Amino acid sequence: MYQYIVKRVLLMIPTLFGAAVLVFFLMRLIPGDICELRLAGSGATFSQSALDNCRHDVGIDQPVIVQFGRFVWGMVTFDFGNSMWTGRPILHEISLRFELSLMIAILATITATICAIPLGTIAALKQDTWIDYVVRIISIVGIATPSFWFGILIIFAILFATQWWSGVPWMPPIEYKSDWTTWANVKNNLNLLIWPAIATGYRYSAVAMRMTRSTMLEVLREDYIRTARAKGLLERVIIARHALKNAMLPVVTVIALEFAFLMGGLVVTEQVFNLNGLGKLFVESVLNYDYTMTQALVMLVVMVFVITNFAVDIFYAWLDPRIRFR
Repeated sequence: MYQYIVKRVLLMIPTLFGAAVLVFFLMRLIPGDICELRLAGSGATFSQSALDNCRHDVGIDQPVIVQFGRFVWGMVTFDFGNSMWTGRPILHEISLRFELSLMIAILATITATICAIPLGTIAALKQDTWIDYVVRIISIVGIATPSFWFGILIIFAILFATQWWSGVPWMPPIEYKSDWTTWANVKNNLNLLIWPAIATGYRYSAVAMRMTRSTMLEVLREDYIRTARAKGLLERVIIARHALKNAMLPVVTVIALEFAFLMGGLVVTEQVFNLNGLGKLFVESVLNYDYTMTQALVMLVVMVFVITNFAVDIFYAWLDPRIRFR
């Protein structure tokens, strides 16, 4: 087990290095000079000295191998330099928004898990009944409904409720509190994040719901399930201990990958709910030609995916004892 963990941790190094190579050289395939694009995009005239200063700040006035070495060393030391847009350290800019995106991803994952696993299991146990049809309709609607459009419907519902029940504080707060030590801040943050979490978690749960139903139907037809029933075990024990646990392997993979995607993929949803998260920072860095910030954000998403996949592989052994790490 420990050898497997060490090997997987060491395998992360070439994975991240390969991603760094792709990010670094793809960013340099942008036509023209990034500093010229950024300075010309502001609409004002600029001097040669301003262009030289921009190239020096970004580091593109040095040889490519030196630039790549500085980029890799910055990843190792978590020093990504300064933002071309705000002038502040990139790590500081990311840290201001990382917690917000992380909390939305966690709340959306909890919402999706609570909805998907029970409903998917019930649909498999009640196959081809009205319950199964209702669950399948819910999942199909969730897959077909974009999360940002569902978020707009939630906003309209909040506005409608505010008009009819003015005494009830339906409108969520607009300020996120980074301090979670007091109940007032916890309540404020939950009121702010619960609606985008539901809007995102609904579509998220629809995918996991269909996966749970499919894998449960497959597992329920296995020989060891029939053997457990022949031995006289209680049905709830068979479902919880034997069927559901073995059916969770692909479901956990889907949930984990969706969680990693939510860390940087909620661009439109964050715009709808006016949340200043990583997705919005992605868009702003591209629009403002923030060369260094875009590189750092892409590598951050890569690291989240790599760490999430590692955690899922370790979690497999608990779900399925037949899995042995070598």
